[in-house]
Parts: sequence; C-alpha cells; structure tokens
Amino acid sequence: MEKSCSLLIHFDKGTPALANEIKEALEGNDIPAKIEAMKKAVMLLLNGETLPQLFITIIRYVLPSEDHTIQKLLLLYLEIIEKTDSKGRVLPEMILICQNLRNNLQHPNEYLRGATLRFLCRLNEVDIIEPLIPSIMNNLEHRHPYVRRNAILAVMSVYKLPHGEQLLVDAPEKIENVLTTEQDPSAKRNAFLMLFQCAQERAINYLLTHVDRVSDWGELLQMVVLDLIRKVCRTNKAEKGRYIKIIISLLTAPSAAVTYECAGTLVSLSSAPSAIRAAANTYCQLLQSQSDNNVKLIVLDRLNELKSSHKDVMVDMIMDVLRALSSPNLDIRRKALDIVLELITPRNINEVVLTLKKEVVKTQSGELEKNGEYRQMLIQAIHSCAIKFPEVASTVVHLLMDFLGDSNVASAIDVVVFVREIIETNPKLRVSIVTRLLDTFYQIRAARVCSCALWIIGEYCLSLSEAESGIATIKQCLGDLPFFSISEESEAADSSKKTQQINSITTLSSRRPAVLADGTYATQSAASETAFSPLTVVQGSLTTGNLRSLLLTGDFFLGAVVACTLTKLILRLEEVQPSKLEVNKATTNALLIMVSMIQLGQSHVLPHPIDNDSHDRIVLCIRLLCNMGNEVRKIWLSSCRESFVNMLSDKQLRETEEIKAKAQISHSQPDDLIDFYHLKSRKGMSQLELEDEVQDDLKRATGEFVKDENDANKLSRVLQLTGFSDPVYAEAYVTVHHYDIVLDVTVINRTKETLQNLCLELATMGDLKLVERPQNYTIAPESSKQIKANIKVSSTETGVIFGNIVYESSNVLERTVVVLNDIHIDIMDYISPAVCSEAAFRTMWAEFEWENKVAVNTVIQDEKGFLDHIIKSTNMKCLTAPSALEDECGFLAANLYAKSVFGEDALVNLSIEKQSDGKLSGYIRIRSKTQGIALSLGDKITLKQKGGN
Repeated sequence: MEKSCSLLIHFDKGTPALANEIKEALEGNDIPAKIEAMKKAVMLLLNGETLPQLFITIIRYVLPSEDHTIQKLLLLYLEIIEKTDSKGRVLPEMILICQNLRNNLQHPNEYLRGATLRFLCRLNEVDIIEPLIPSIMNNLEHRHPYVRRNAILAVMSVYKLPHGEQLLVDAPEKIENVLTTEQDPSAKRNAFLMLFQCAQERAINYLLTHVDRVSDWGELLQMVVLDLIRKVCRTNKAEKGRYIKIIISLLTAPSAAVTYECAGTLVSLSSAPSAIRAAANTYCQLLQSQSDNNVKLIVLDRLNELKSSHKDVMVDMIMDVLRALSSPNLDIRRKALDIVLELITPRNINEVVLTLKKEVVKTQSGELEKNGEYRQMLIQAIHSCAIKFPEVASTVVHLLMDFLGDSNVASAIDVVVFVREIIETNPKLRVSIVTRLLDTFYQIRAARVCSCALWIIGEYCLSLSEAESGIATIKQCLGDLPFFSISEESEAADSSKKTQQINSITTLSSRRPAVLADGTYATQSAASETAFSPLTVVQGSLTTGNLRSLLLTGDFFLGAVVACTLTKLILRLEEVQPSKLEVNKATTNALLIMVSMIQLGQSHVLPHPIDNDSHDRIVLCIRLLCNMGNEVRKIWLSSCRESFVNMLSDKQLRETEEIKAKAQISHSQPDDLIDFYHLKSRKGMSQLELEDEVQDDLKRATGEFVKDENDANKLSRVLQLTGFSDPVYAEAYVTVHHYDIVLDVTVINRTKETLQNLCLELATMGDLKLVERPQNYTIAPESSKQIKANIKVSSTETGVIFGNIVYESSNVLERTVVVLNDIHIDIMDYISPAVCSEAAFRTMWAEFEWENKVAVNTVIQDEKGFLDHIIKSTNMKCLTAPSALEDECGFLAANLYAKSVFGEDALVNLSIEKQSDGKLSGYIRIRSKTQGIALSLGDKITLKQKGGN
C-alpha cells in the first residue's frame, strides 16, 4: 500500500546531494550548513531515497540542537521517514525520538511546543503517540494561544486514530470544558471543530446553549457552525426550523465569507420565499460591496441559480443586479445582463430600459477600449426587451439610431437589425423611423449596415414624400455622376496593359470559398469580400458621400443593393405620384446611376472588375424599369416583405416553444399520499418555519423531491471488464461529473483461495489523469470488493481507460495478471445543446482552424429523418429554422451547435442531397477551436450515422 504524504516540496533533480556530504555537514558545528544539509535530506527522502545511514547521525548531532529552524526541519524529517517495518510494527529505533518529542512538548519555548503538536497531528503510529498523551493534555492549559490551538488539533487527530477513543476516553468532555473557558478565536474554532467531528451531540448542545451569542463569535467559528448546521439538517430535516433562525442571524455578520456561506446554506435548506429573499439580498449586497471581479462572477453565478429555481423572488432584485453594470469588466456585465433579461416583467421593463439607455449614453463619453463591445451588448439587450415588450421600442429606437454610424461595425449592424425588426412589428413607429433613417443615412460608414438600411428604405418608404426623400438621399450619398473621368480610365488602361497578366493571376488566386448563411460554401473574389470584412471598410468623407466611397473600393454587392432599392422606390413612386413626368424623370436618373455603376465595374479604374452576380442583378433592375409588368411589380413590392414577416413569426414561434419546454415541470404520481398542511399543528412555529413547511409540501405535491432515476440508463453505464471464466471477475459502473469520472469497480474472487496484494492498475489515454495511486487489497475466497478510482478530465475529447488486475495467491509464486477491457469515455457526456446567433456562428466558422469532414454514408433515405438522427446522436441544437427545412426539394443544409462543459464551441454543418437511386450523399463538416473535439465528434458521427443505435 502506498504511504500517505502530508508534505510536498519542489525539488530540482539536476543536482542531487550526496549522502556523505550531508552526513559531514550534520556532524559539524556550523548551524547554516546543518540547516542546508537537513533541507537536502528532506528533499531526497521526498523523492524516493531511503538514506538509512543518516538516522543515527541525526539522532546524535541534530536532536540536541537548540536552533528552532533545525528543530522544525527535524520534525519534517521525522514526518516523512519510514517508522514501521513490513509487518506494520514500529521500528525499535523510533523509541529514541519519543523522549525528544516529550521534551519539546514541555519546552519553555511556545514555538517548539506548537510545532511539535502540529507534527503529532500527522503521526499515525499509536506506539509513538501513547507515551506523549499526558504531555499533550497538559498543553491544553498552556498560557499561549498558539500552543493551545495546536494542542486541540493534536487531541482531535489522536482521537480519530483507529483506537484513539481508548487512548483519550475523556477527550470530548475536556475539549468542551476548554471551549467554555477559551478566549482565543482560533483555539475556540479548533475546539468546536473537534466536537463537531468527534462528538457531534456535544457540539449541537453547545451551539443551542449559546444560540444568542453566535453572531458575536469570530469568523472562523461561525464558518464551522455553518458546516455543522448543514450536516445536521441533511440527516435530520425535522430540526431544520431552529437552525434556520441561526443562519438568518448570521446574514448580518461583518465577514463577507460568512454571509456568502450563510446565503448558500439558506438556499440549500429552505424554499420559503422569505428565506430565498434574504439570501438574494445578501448576494446583491456582496455584489456591490466586493471589489474583486472573481467574487462578483461567483455571486452572479449563485444569483443565476436562484433565478432558475425562484424566479418570482428574483424579479424584485432586478435593479440590484443591474447595478453590477458599474463594473468595467465585460464578463461581469455580460452575466448581469443575461440574468436581467430573463427577469423582465411588465412592471419593471420601463426601469430596466431606462437604465440600459443611460449605460448606452455613457459609452459615448468614455474613452475605454472595450466601450464598443459593451455598447453592442447593451444594444442586443435593448433589442431583446423591445421584442418582448413592443411598447418600449418607441423610447429607445431613436436613441440607438444615433449609433448607425458607429466605428464598431458589429454594434452598428446590431442597431440596424434592431431597427429592421421594430419597423415591421411596430407600425406606429414606421414614419418616424424612416424619417430619422433618411436624416442619418449619410453617417453610415460600414457596407453591411448600408445594405440593411437601404433595404429598410426600399421596403418602408410608402408615401410620396418618403419615396422622393429616399431617392434624393441615395443620389446625394452617391455624389455626382459619372464615378470616374475618361482621363482616369485612359491612364488606368495604359498601366493595366503592362500588368494585365499579373492582375489576372492575382484575381484567380484571390478567389476562395466563403460561408453562406446556411453554412454551405460559395466562391467570391477578395474585392466582393471587402464588403463583409469589418476591418477593411474605407471611411469616406462627408463631402464625397458614403455610398460613393464604398463603391470606389470595389464593393459592387452594395451597388446591386442600391440598384434594387432605387427600383423599389420608383415602382412605389408610380403608385403614389400623379405626375407621369416626375416618375419618368426619377426613372431616368435611376437608370443613369445603374449604368454608371456597371461602367465603373467594367472600367480599369478599379483593380477588380464587377462580379457576375452583382452585374446580373443591376442589369435585371435596368430591364425591369424599362419594361414593367404587374406580376413582377407584385414580387418586388410585396413578396420580399412577406418573406421577412414569415421569418420574424417563425423566430417568435421557436422562442415561444423553447419557453414552454423550459416551463414543463414534473408531476407526482396519482397514487401518492397527500399530506394536508392545514391539518398540521402550528404550535410554536415561526412564520419562516410555516413558509418552509408550505414550500416543502408544494415540492412534494409537484414531484420535485422525487428524483427520476432511469434504471435502464444506469445499467447501460455498467461495463464488463473481464470474462466470466477469469479467476477474477470485474465490472465497472462509470459516473461522469463534468470534470471528474468516478469508476466504481466491483471485483469478485471466483477461486477457492485468498487473493493477496490484489491491485487494480489503470492507465489513461487522452486528456484524462488518474488522481490517486492504486492500493493493494486482500480478498477472501468467493467474496467481492468495491474499488473506487477517480479520474480528472481536462478537455472534451474521447478518452480511453485501460488497465489490468494483478494479484498473488498461495499456490503461485509469481504475480498473476488479468487484462481488462478498455473503457471508452463518451464525448456526449461533456457536450450539451446551445444557441448562438447566425452571425456568431459564421464568425466562429471562419475563425476556427480545426475541421473534420465526414462523408455521408447511411441507410436512411429521408433528408429530415437523417438530420433528426444526427441531432439525437450528437446531442446538438439545430440552429436552422424549421421553416427552412420543410417541403421536399432533394437537398438539405443545416447548422448545428453545441457547447462543452469546458466552454468549447462545437460547430457542425450538414449538407446532403438525395440521389436518383434514393440514397443520400453529401458531407458533414465539424469545426472547433481544438483538435480533440473535432476528431471525437467526427468519430461519433461516423459510428452513428448509418442509422443503427
């Protein structure tokens, strides 16, 4: 059996000391040299050396030393040397140190006494301790608190030894007497801890006797009191009421650690609304008073847990949680906003939105580097509020529109998406939003924001004045036509002739696959990609116009959007403008702009020509304006908006279904007994105890106390490790707790002999690590032994545990080895479905460097059925809207997303097509930041995709 180790010191193995050198230094009279020699000896012993020749030298030359440092090192040396022989008996030479330890326990110096008592806490040999017990007990009454507190710990450790109760029969009684007279806070805490662990009834009696003075006790003692209360209430729930009163009194303690523990204990013991409210108040006070960001994050986690189980109580705390936004840390702000957004009700929505508006305004004035990112978070939060409660949209939409020209492109995109949704869902705000958008359009500097703003102008400029203003705004932002002069073109043409060959090569090499909204790939040139890259947006001056500046960078996708917007505005102008002359004039101007854009794209002024998609789109708009038909008019003016409305309603439907799914709770069985609370005796119960009883009854009635254990699921986690014909049969029950794996191995001796020194040896592959060394066991004939092994997990990766069982028997001289089956740890235990926005998914898809491409090979012939099978097999969430997956069209593309317990993102894109023979073909692409999750998820999909279980 491996020795327990209570001492760890870093040791550089590069320069090991020689035993002879240490011995010479110990025999000398130089104190510093002796100290160095003792340190080297301790380090060598910790690293596996035995050094038996040093023991007598240390007894002769080190033991008599009066130097405190040497005496402390001597105690460390005695702590780690082998004190027993192979049969467990104390070595005879150990008697030599007993007298020295007794002398130290009676030494006039309190440091030596205390250090020796600490050493005795780590000593397990009864034969060495027994002669020292009178000296230990005498130290309980020493004048110095350092000695007393260590004496109490020594008494506790001796009492816990296998036969300790016989060595110290009256220890609990003596410690209780010490507790009543002790004044030192640390010594008092140690005495109460000893009673708590060794004589719990005495600790409870002492606590209940001094219940009125608990709030005056020291922080250390109060923490032990809370530990005692938790332990007692778990074993005896009937006594819960009187202990909760103690916890409530400690909520006002000056120590932050005590109040935090009190709040946690209160939540774990009681479900009464007043108790939960008190705990939530305490957490909110800690959130404000503590400056440490880590503490704030931990407290927010606790508040988040309270929100999940006691939402009605947490709603009243929403403004207290919002105060956490005063912290400059983005993680704290993000967590606070996530909690707040789930606690919004019609009663508090106005207060919340007002606070968020103030925070948005603050981000304008500050010079902090993270202001842009924080503003984006606030805009998303306000967007979420406005969708849930449309009546607040009018108070925020105009403020947010000031940020359409924000230098943080992601923030500006969030604003324009918010405006697009609000203008559809709030018809009353349409006119004011359109007017404001036309007034501020020239400030927009990002191509993607311009595109979305142009779509809004094209769809929602319905009146005559709005349509005319829209056309005028676009013309103003495009500037004077043409976009280039003939002299510029001729110069560019001359230079392009020389570099024509190079340019053609560059254009070809710059083409690379881009990710579309459904996750599939398309090819686009670097010129068109400029429109989507927030880092390469060219800032145009206010005089030249933002649209013109972006067009002159080669952004012809934006040019196509301008053409479509102008076309919609002309079509609408025809319906509302009585003067045919004005319509023709506007149409001519629009055609001139479109032709100028095509000319610019086909000229040599820009390094890259116009792409085919944008060219075809602009030509289509020109043809439409030259020859209008009613069917086409209907498509352009109605169908586009209808598709957008369908997208919004589909999104809202999905959110409603998710909320309903979360709200589902378990119910009790029809034949469960009903405990009528109103028929109970209420005598002597406080209001808090009454509330607690009510809540417990409600939980019982709704089945929250009943843990739904799936027996079939438990059986599936039992793995057979050896064969039935092996002399030793073993099976393991695997329990996964996120960061830990516990193997509960049952070993059965199937022989008629006693198996000695049986050892379960395990090894791991992947990011798994064994926590403890294996131990040796003796198993009687035909009996069994339960062995537990703990394994730490550090990443989401399929790991393998393999090993063997080694044992000795009386008949066979050599050790017998039984090889075990491998245990594969499933990646599905670590990943769970998660949600992210389409934009976030595409950003991560572009950033993540590990991709695993799995070819589809399945017997399933239905595209939707195959997608459902993959979702079920991989435990992922489908981000693609159900409406996009409806109907039969022969192909399907969907995005899946999941998050691991370690915070890693797993992205999957499934693209499949039905062949003429009915079989499915295509690819499943997995992307992640780390290699392990991409490979493990790929292996899982390959294994499961055929359609079998």
